[in-house]
Amino acid sequence: MFENNSVNQEILKKRAYNLRWATVPEGVIPLTAADPDFPGPAEIADSIAAYIKDRYFCYGPPEGLPAFKESLAGYFRTKRNIPANPAYIFPVDSAAFGIYITCRAFLAPGDEAVIFDPVDFLFRYSVETVGAKAVPYAIPAGAAPDFDQLESLITPKTKMICLCNPINPTGKVFTRKELSSLAQVAAKHNLVILSDEIWSDIVYPPYEYVSMASLDEDTRSRTITVTGFSKSYGMAGLRIGAVMASGADHFKKIMDASLHTATIHGANTLSQVAAAAALDRCGYWLDGFLVHLQRMRDLCVSELNKISGISCISPQGCYVAFADIRSTGKTSSEIHELLLRDAKVAVVPGLKQWFGDGAEGYIRISFATSEQILKEALSRIKNTIG
Repeated sequence: MFENNSVNQEILKKRAYNLRWATVPEGVIPLTAADPDFPGPAEIADSIAAYIKDRYFCYGPPEGLPAFKESLAGYFRTKRNIPANPAYIFPVDSAAFGIYITCRAFLAPGDEAVIFDPVDFLFRYSVETVGAKAVPYAIPAGAAPDFDQLESLITPKTKMICLCNPINPTGKVFTRKELSSLAQVAAKHNLVILSDEIWSDIVYPPYEYVSMASLDEDTRSRTITVTGFSKSYGMAGLRIGAVMASGADHFKKIMDASLHTATIHGANTLSQVAAAAALDRCGYWLDGFLVHLQRMRDLCVSELNKISGISCISPQGCYVAFADIRSTGKTSSEIHELLLRDAKVAVVPGLKQWFGDGAEGYIRISFATSEQILKEALSRIKNTIG
């Protein structure tokens, strides 16, 4: 499933957008957006084909298809140790939209929300788009969280902590003890916790994933869990994610913010069918993907650390490497431009617009590709930088 010949570059050059194969010049290898180069599980395509053969494409329920909700509730119960109620789960057209509508539901203009630094830009974007202020909480690559520092950022205007676990781009996976410390801060100041868990399936041994809502009843009552299926099953183009609330009040707030009941927004029924199939029938595929990813992670980190001026810690989760390029004497933008021009390799520079101020001096590299492609890209990087 994850052999060198499994990657069809001709199809990718037509379909893989968002800084990837369809958008880069011919001959460039994109190690950019966190989207696998491999085709997804056959069961996902089969489930869509079976659904559409009757040729009825009706409106779905705004709160989501029952089969989807049951499948995801089962996943949260068995894989995440959360007593999930399907009534409080609903699909959204992406985890990104789930982050946004959670901010829309619980933040007002002038409020503040704590976000990590560095972290994916979607948190800052969502907080600021609803008129609130994003307050960065520094967790540098390889560093342990400082919860005294976190608490020092809390003001009377603070209403939310945005948890990204594992962290994109550093790959940090939070321990149970760390999550408990974060939960204590949230409880002390009566804060909502937005827990983005889209990367939760991509965790490498010996690290283990702990979901925030699994800690205890009080933490669960203040946690909104957002997840998706693009990282685990290569479903980014199907635009499907989910939001889980702990109870009726939070669920109503998020549903109202989503505009689902007005039919202005909603999740595609075909995508819900596909996501249910992924959860119910594709565990074997994800297991194989993780084995491959761990090999690619080890290869990527090992080769990067052989390059003069580059150092890279091994990510505990995610399939991105966050490489420190400060010893090259060049900025993130300069390294990005050099690699694109001379190595014909596209990476994501550590710019504020992507990850926050704490990302400067780093580049992010996705290794969710074949061994052959990754080796070629790393060889080009080494030959270019030295």
